[in-house]
Amino acid sequence: MKNLPNKMRHIEISQFGEPEVLNVVEAEIPRPKSSEVLIQVKAAGINRPDVLQRKGLYPMPKGVTPIPGLEVAGIVVEIGKDVQDFKIGDRVCALTNGGGYAEYCIVPASQTLIIPKNLSFVQAAAIPETYYTVWANLFDIGQLKNGETTLIHGGASGIGTTALSLCHALGIQTFCTVGSDEKVEELKGISTAINYKKDDFEQIVLEKTDQKGVDVILDIVGAKYFNQNMNLLKRDGRLVILGFMGGRMAKEFDLQQLILKRAKVTGSTMRARTDQEKAEITQSLKQTVWPLLEQGKSFPIIYKTFAFEDVAKAHRTMEQSEHIGKIVLELN
Repeated sequence: MKNLPNKMRHIEISQFGEPEVLNVVEAEIPRPKSSEVLIQVKAAGINRPDVLQRKGLYPMPKGVTPIPGLEVAGIVVEIGKDVQDFKIGDRVCALTNGGGYAEYCIVPASQTLIIPKNLSFVQAAAIPETYYTVWANLFDIGQLKNGETTLIHGGASGIGTTALSLCHALGIQTFCTVGSDEKVEELKGISTAINYKKDDFEQIVLEKTDQKGVDVILDIVGAKYFNQNMNLLKRDGRLVILGFMGGRMAKEFDLQQLILKRAKVTGSTMRARTDQEKAEITQSLKQTVWPLLEQGKSFPIIYKTFAFEDVAKAHRTMEQSEHIGKIVLELN
């Protein structure tokens, strides 16, 4: 690694617990394997799985670094001998297998993409985890198509705003649930947003769809909304569950409803996917989503940025759930 320091700073989870367990420490800079690139990180996205990992609630796949961070943007500073699609100096963003909270991060080249010229490092760092997740689950597993309708729970989250932005760019009608009138106001230009703390989202969605419901539901809440989700699915509808912020155990669920509606219920996570699966999603994004980003038709919504050293504050902000869009760490 010519002209690179021997050491880097990264964030360590000293023990499971509150945000204060996140500490800045030093370690040797990792070396890329034959099919990997080494990225000098300029910005790293904060995601809910990072918070769960910090608390000891998110088991990591075997063999991955314990350094948190699932998405980065920066500059390629070294490439493995088999890498052909990137060169030193390229501005890239990438879906990592961990290790994003660091000054340098190794990533499979197959999970790396050139940053559109109209996007900053901060904007680009907000793309990989959420755009990969939304594309794989809403459009691949969920098979959402033009002419259909979708309900996005957690509409103001990183995943939620990404889903709404993509659907808006593709002309797909959306509904979303959020937790404040401020969030309703912020998102009204791209979705029918419903404050679940004040209004009955099931009733409103049914009213606005002539009692038909929706084709696809993307849900990060889990058990709390399970029965309402099933009530809202059309025949042949698809429910994709990404999280369980509202509980893991659904109560008094009527299986007959699932059968009569011919509904599909799928659980999904991104990090446990194989590198090959992630590579396939990367190519799908490059072909279908990257043109939308380059044309400004879809874009990541940034809520707030934090300095690398203020990672605990960033996690605290994530846990308060008052944000609209993505939270990003910036590295000098």
